[in-house]
Amino acid sequence: MNFIPALSIPDVMVIEPKVFADERGFFLESYQKERFAETGIQAEFVQDNHSKSCYGTLRGLHYQIQQPQGKLVRVISGEIFDVAVDIRKNSPTFGKWVGEYLSAENKKILWVPIGFAHGFYVTSPEAELIYKATDYYAPQWERTIVWNDPTIDIDWPMKDNAPILSSKDSMGKLFHEAEVFER
Repeated sequence: MNFIPALSIPDVMVIEPKVFADERGFFLESYQKERFAETGIQAEFVQDNHSKSCYGTLRGLHYQIQQPQGKLVRVISGEIFDVAVDIRKNSPTFGKWVGEYLSAENKKILWVPIGFAHGFYVTSPEAELIYKATDYYAPQWERTIVWNDPTIDIDWPMKDNAPILSSKDSMGKLFHEAEVFER
């Protein structure tokens, strides 16, 4: 595995697994505790999630203010533009974002640490992703920052159409109104 710190926020990690491919298909190791620990990712995963969305769907920017979750995100079908926003108040990259295209084809994995809001936009006809989480889903602690917050100013790769949003995501808070991590 190749672990690449995101250029503008090195706590976010892009992971390129070693892929063994032949005429039958391929094999890859998407998680190996010792290798992750060697790079400083000492996470214990407690939950796996699977999400499927159609083209133009935007999910996020989600986080849990208590029971925060680190997420290890991988696409198994299609392509997404995956985004992590640093919401750790005392961080030098507070309010900054990084984005990475994850696809079934490129097989990249994104590590989104605790203290980040997470979201993605589907760029293919549909996409399925799976992600491991370091804590359990706790809807009472879930928060949403609106996807098009002008302070964060994420450069989503959208064409002319507005994204498909859930009601929760369309009612997200502006960044300056959102609860953030004080650590």
